[in-house]
Amino acid sequence: MHQLIEKMFVGAFGNSLLDQGHDAVVFEGESEKMAFTTDSYVVQPLIFPGGNIGTLAINGTVNDLAMSGACPHYLSVGFIIEEGLSMETLWTIVQSMKRAADEAGVQIVTGDTKVVDKGKGDGLFINTSGIGFVGHSQQIHPSQVRPGDAVIVNGDIGRHGMAIMAQREGLSFENNIESDTAPLAGLINNLVSEEMDVHCLRDLTRGGMASTLNEIASVARVSIHIDERSVPVREDVAGACEMLGFDPLYVACEGRFVAFIPHNHAGAALKIMQAHPYGKGARLVGQVKARSSAPVIMKSKIGVERIVDMISGEQLPRIC
Repeated sequence: MHQLIEKMFVGAFGNSLLDQGHDAVVFEGESEKMAFTTDSYVVQPLIFPGGNIGTLAINGTVNDLAMSGACPHYLSVGFIIEEGLSMETLWTIVQSMKRAADEAGVQIVTGDTKVVDKGKGDGLFINTSGIGFVGHSQQIHPSQVRPGDAVIVNGDIGRHGMAIMAQREGLSFENNIESDTAPLAGLINNLVSEEMDVHCLRDLTRGGMASTLNEIASVARVSIHIDERSVPVREDVAGACEMLGFDPLYVACEGRFVAFIPHNHAGAALKIMQAHPYGKGARLVGQVKARSSAPVIMKSKIGVERIVDMISGEQLPRIC
């Protein structure tokens, strides 16, 4: 997917705004700085522990705006509905979208609906686009990452992907694994509004933490060193990953992000994050160093360093 985007889409559509290469494009409006993003959701199953395709669509777009430091305001929603989808299922999803939008403080102001033949749409696909406003002067972007930056994650990783897999495969565990899907704009707003020097924010969606760190290291031309003992993974998620043959570092999250903060501000940033419901599990997981032999290096629990590569292929398809 990374190669497809870079070689085909960026190659065809490249311009100064698209070339920002961030979760949302930031540009100067007539009176203030704005951010714009779009995303599509094709998750199966449509409803899973901790959420559904509708909550993903709202939270995902809100979070993409938040990662640029923007305060989300307006969303559009496009529904592609397969003939035969039950009205009860659709109503459940629509109601959950309303609740998610209310929690995130955004309004759904426009949309579209299309119906496709039975067997052509897999139930329901949703596209959401969002507009937000940037009320600060910071440039929050992977290119701003510098050696010495602290790497902070706002909570445990791997839950969303394992929640989807457990539901999809009919697996049950002692503790029900629920998706971590959540709107992160409020937490990000607290972090940025405290005049914290924030270099980069990125949510840990497709490809998980490992792919996200590799992408950032590639843009910033640095090496990111993380400590496995500091990376928070719940015991049940670790067990599920081990049983199914997955590495939690590569499993997608829907309510988690990494923040790159100057080292001398790391303690203050952790306090701000841990004071918020969606950041109470925040941990310092590593630091940025000058570019060395590999973009991302992890020190294992037994003290051995290993290279953490970009994921090749789609480890868990159709999870967002």
